[in-house]
Amino acid sequence: MKAAVIPALGEAATIRDIAQRTRAWVDLVVIVDDGSSDGTAARLEGLDVVVLRHESRRGKAAALWTGFAHALACGADAIVTIDGDGQHGPEDIPRLLAAHARFPDRIVIGSRLHDRANFPARRYYANCFARFWISWAAGYPIADTQTGFRVYPAALLAALDRDDFHGDGFVFESEVLIRAAKMGIHAIAVPIPGIYPKAARASHFRPVADIARIVIMVGGYLFRPGMFAKLRRSLGRAEIIEQDPARG
Repeated sequence: MKAAVIPALGEAATIRDIAQRTRAWVDLVVIVDDGSSDGTAARLEGLDVVVLRHESRRGKAAALWTGFAHALACGADAIVTIDGDGQHGPEDIPRLLAAHARFPDRIVIGSRLHDRANFPARRYYANCFARFWISWAAGYPIADTQTGFRVYPAALLAALDRDDFHGDGFVFESEVLIRAAKMGIHAIAVPIPGIYPKAARASHFRPVADIARIVIMVGGYLFRPGMFAKLRRSLGRAEIIEQDPARG
């Protein structure tokens, strides 16, 4: 069974559309409303989705963990994560799942960094900075370390211990790549469009503060024996599955 987990905070304007479009491609959609005050959960009434709610804001990682636990309990063998703000196209889910079918033991990430023309400059450079450090800590080159559009093997998520992770914010999506690498599980990338609607709400990701937290987290993994060997390995080309020619 394929499931999708959508963390949501203040997504009343977009969440119903994203949930409906996501449900077309997976067996189960789990939306975790992380203490929204704008009626996000109410926008999902009547849809064939599961809505879980945190009474107060606990952070994106906490929302993902809540969704993962529910999807795993329902028997999911692969879990798609997709943001609820419209910056990922649910119609790309089949491409990520096709990559998962070919590489079922890998994390599949939807990579946007190749689409530089559509990427806001500040976020582009912040993401490149984070990618350098996270790739170094993981010991191999990763195409896009900050994307929230991924497919995780259920076996990987079931093997992770939440207590081993640092905090409940955006750091999780970086740290899980490092922890998976320590388990011998690498990520493979599928190119996806960078979607940044002009009328979209402001991103919850804060380039300076969140990248600083990521770098601090990464430092705990780097200052260990073998760090310079990992640096050499991380400077190669990231593994990317070329875009389906039929999509142009």
